[in-house]
Amino acid sequence: MPRGILPNMSLEVSGLRALAHPVRLRILSLLTGASMSAADLARELGLTQANASYHLRQLAAAGVVVDAGERKIRGGSAKLYRHPVGGPPTKLTGDDGSHQLYIQAFATEMVRRYALHVSGLPGQATYTDAELWVHPDVWRDLVAATGEASKRLHDAAQPPRTDGTVRVSMTAALFRMQPDDPQPGAES
Repeated sequence: MPRGILPNMSLEVSGLRALAHPVRLRILSLLTGASMSAADLARELGLTQANASYHLRQLAAAGVVVDAGERKIRGGSAKLYRHPVGGPPTKLTGDDGSHQLYIQAFATEMVRRYALHVSGLPGQATYTDAELWVHPDVWRDLVAATGEASKRLHDAAQPPRTDGTVRVSMTAALFRMQPDDPQPGAES
């Protein structure tokens, strides 16, 4: 997977399972642009604070969010979290079905986001879905370019609803496939 939602981490099976939930993918997106507390996330995502805290604990245990300090609130303090961006491309490891769970959550999140798209803005969106054969050099260049685009977008992320910003979505999954289908010619 190119740089993007999970840079800087080599995830084991527990990390993949922690990510295999659409709410957690949304939390990671929000924590890319700003440090937020469980209460902040709950308000932004329409969750209970307990539910947001639970998902944050799962992400923290998997090492995909980090402590970003505290904020003073009404005589107490709220712990802040952040999703760090940068570093080498992500490597997802493990083959116990966790990859499938992650991809299903990834697809569910894309469907949710697409329902919120703004139509009728020429030049404001691009879509592609392809299963192709290309030269390995072309493939490496495209993976690198997509990773760079993802990094640029994450680096530019701002807190939700910041004045002068627009809400956008980027979903990318580039991967090399096996040369042959397991059952050539089989229809699904």
